[in-house]
Formats: sequence, C-alpha cells, structure tokens
Amino acid sequence: MIAKQRARLIKQYAAGYEEVLQALEGFPAGKLTARPFRGKWTAAEIVHHLADSEMTAAIRLRRLIAEERPVIHGYDQEAFAARLRYNEREIVPALEAFRAARATSVQILEAMTGGDWARQAWHTEGGAYGPERWLELYAVHAHNHAAQIARLRAEVTAKAGATKRKRS
Repeated sequence: MIAKQRARLIKQYAAGYEEVLQALEGFPAGKLTARPFRGKWTAAEIVHHLADSEMTAAIRLRRLIAEERPVIHGYDQEAFAARLRYNEREIVPALEAFRAARATSVQILEAMTGGDWARQAWHTEGGAYGPERWLELYAVHAHNHAAQIARLRAEVTAKAGATKRKRS
C-alpha cells in the first residue's frame, strides 16, 4: 500500500464517528432498541458494538506497534451483545468511548513511520495481520454500521408514520 492510499484510509477512518452521529440524527425517541429486521442488531446494539470494537481495535493497533509479533485474539461479537446487555444500556457513554478510542488511534496512525507500517502480528481468526490490514478493516467499519443505523431509522420512522395514519 502506498502512502497516498494510507492517507485516504486514515481520513476515512477519522470521519467514521461523525457519520455514525449523522445516522443517529432524527432517530425516533425510544426506538433505539426496536428490531424491525429479524435477526439484525438494533441501533443501540450497533452503537455498543462500535464502542467495544473500537476499544478492541485501539489496543490491537497499539500492540501491533509496541510488541514484537503479538497474537491478536478474535472475539465473539454476538456474545458481547448479549452478555454485555447492549439493548439495556444508554448509548451516550458508548458513543464517547467510540469517539475517544478513534481519536487517539488517528493520532497514532498519523505519526506512524515506514517501520511501523511494516510490523506484523498473528490474528487467531485471520492469520497474518499488520497495520495496513488493520486500517483496511477499520476505515470502513463505522461507515458500514452508520448505513445500517440509517436503514433502521428509515424503517422505524416509516412504521411509526404508518401507525399514526392508522389511528387517524
């Protein structure tokens, strides 16, 4: 990967938090835990996932840079959602954790040297894993989830509108 590609991905990564906030704008009050799509996460679950994923990603990045050939462990995101009660918790602290982890990781990414970018680790689920792979994965992660939140908002809003029309 060339420096120009890295810079583009870092910029995309840095913009992820704001895109999630935009997707949450106008979400109907009290509907963050609505599940309009069977088997899919709610908006609240997505926000908590983003916080936990981002905190995990932040540690992964730091280990990639600071440790010699670290082992990066995968985790069961569905177990996190259920056992950490994503749908029962307020999202504001999760949004702050997501924002802070991402902001500090941007600082690291922008200061990385060629030697830092060449470092390698081993991921328990994906094998060889380096900073460029990390960046490719996380640059789009928040954007993908922001799109999910926007779809949820549209569906919840449409259902609320249909319910109001039926009552009229």
